[in-house]
Amino acid sequence: MNHVFVSGHLGENPVVSYSRDGNPWATFDLAFKSGKQKTGWIKCVCFKFLAEACEKYLHKGAKVTVLGSLTHETWENDKGEKRSGHKLLANSIEFLKTDGRGFETSSTSYDDVPFGG
Repeated sequence: MNHVFVSGHLGENPVVSYSRDGNPWATFDLAFKSGKQKTGWIKCVCFKFLAEACEKYLHKGAKVTVLGSLTHETWENDKGEKRSGHKLLANSIEFLKTDGRGFETSSTSYDDVPFGG
């Protein structure tokens, strides 16, 4: 099984693009605590309704919990150098609200897959 939960803060506003069919997809970098308070980063990707919700409600610094699956990909950068990295394909994102001091007050969850099949 490949199920990953990551909680953290957005490092930038979500970037929304559209497929040739007109379906939206969004990406954002998520900062999370790793080990001895070191900050780790993961690129998150979501599609369709979830991408639209991210565009509407999320912003740099927003706190979220992302549930999804981890993928690995390779690519070439602008200089022709080979790179590789992980992405988290989001199935669900929980938007966490804080009171300004970091304490959670309530949350809203958006799932990419609707109930009832």
